[in-house]
Amino acid sequence: MKTKLTAVSFIALLLSGCSLAPGGHIPDSSSGGLFSDDTRNAYEQEFSEAELSKLVDTYQISPMLLAEMQTKPSKPAFNSALEQARSNYDYTVGRGDILNITVWNHPELTIPAGSMRSAEEAGNWVHNDGTIFYPYIGEVEVAGMKVTEIRDMITRRLAKYIESPQVDVTVAAFRSQRVYVTGAVNEPGTVPVTNVPMTLIEAVNAAGGLSEAANWNRVTLTRGDRKLDFNLRELYQSGNTDQNILLQTNDVVHVARNDDNKVFVLGEVRKPQSYIMGQSGTTLAEALADAGGWQEISADAAGIFVIRQPEPDSGKIAKVYQLNAANTVALVMAEQFELQQRDIVYVTAAPISRWNRVINQLLPSVTGLYSLGRFSDDVSN
Repeated sequence: MKTKLTAVSFIALLLSGCSLAPGGHIPDSSSGGLFSDDTRNAYEQEFSEAELSKLVDTYQISPMLLAEMQTKPSKPAFNSALEQARSNYDYTVGRGDILNITVWNHPELTIPAGSMRSAEEAGNWVHNDGTIFYPYIGEVEVAGMKVTEIRDMITRRLAKYIESPQVDVTVAAFRSQRVYVTGAVNEPGTVPVTNVPMTLIEAVNAAGGLSEAANWNRVTLTRGDRKLDFNLRELYQSGNTDQNILLQTNDVVHVARNDDNKVFVLGEVRKPQSYIMGQSGTTLAEALADAGGWQEISADAAGIFVIRQPEPDSGKIAKVYQLNAANTVALVMAEQFELQQRDIVYVTAAPISRWNRVINQLLPSVTGLYSLGRFSDDVSN
């Protein structure tokens, strides 16, 4: 009687073990698809199969799919608005700037720089009230004016004291205006605005350029209460100058870090973990290679999946792409399949591997039952 009980217990345990095979698994098309009855999990039980098919889009990675997903290289775009802004740019003098004013043939009106004095030290400082002092004409308000306007004004006023004065005005030091560059650049800080128009990419370069941790796809310009997003990858790789803009004083340029620019490789791979995408993007083949490849013994090469977030407001919970790499030629398609930020690459376990895991979990229980059976037989004898 006890021997029969032991046998029945073993069969029940074995059957329950088969129905609860350990380890993650996504059924491929050969096993009935993503929503086959024999692999329905707790999440799927919450919905009907028809409901799930409406919530998840599935695709087989094929040459036809890759052709549809292929984006044509963008042609370098001519940014006419940027070029117009460049041509119209004229520096405006502000508080803190230092002007260098020269009146030709009148050295008494020109402060000599000398061999030991820089142009900044010898120039005319624009005071906090926006004025400078100049001989004969006294205090002159110059803040908010162009250098050409300042030159014309000083010329008119000096004409009362000097016949046909020839005046030249330049900015010896640009101190009043600046832009701020923050985030993943090598030298974050302030960059002075000068008489040379400065664009977004020039400000980034002035801050030491992008660091290794920079996310080329996410550069944010804050101008007052407005935020503008730019993609430097398109500018660098495709020459798309629409991703460049002329900066203004007090603009804040922030280069995001690539910490969240990751893909996740899970399942039957040698090094399952998250990986930061390369600056030029990451393909499915590269992600698998970074993870050390799949486990030849335990992985199902026909079940390599990419799980992707759907478009906003699509009503879907995921997009799932399947690659059947049982034929290694399919790895060519893996090299052409571009991953996106936060994609999940999942390599399923082969059926025999899942069965072996069941056996490994059952062995301690089976051994215990076997010992119990022997003990029962010994007692009976």
